[in-house]
Amino acid sequence: MAEPSLELLKGTLDVLILKTLSQGAMHGYGISRSIRETTREAFRVEEGALYPALRRLEKRGLVEAEWSVTDTGREARVYDLTPAGTAELSAELRSWHRYVEAMGRVLGAASGS
Repeated sequence: MAEPSLELLKGTLDVLILKTLSQGAMHGYGISRSIRETTREAFRVEEGALYPALRRLEKRGLVEAEWSVTDTGREARVYDLTPAGTAELSAELRSWHRYVEAMGRVLGAASGS
């Protein structure tokens, strides 16, 4: 039996989306699939969380969207990072690296390392 998906910490979905889009423009399903595959199924982003997050990022000017025809011939909104989104991602990554480093020190100390 597979392990259950990890619950995303509050505020992490936006940075996951921005990082995913740093690889190139994608439609919503592609973003969701990429996050799932990259995290080896640890994070599953459902439509009910993904699309409100994309709208929020678009409203903030961090992503832009346009309608496009997919490889299967269906119309879909394709999302891409804006320059502001790229800058936000850089700032978020610096913050996350500091967070992970600090947590590692605490958890490492707790385990006797």
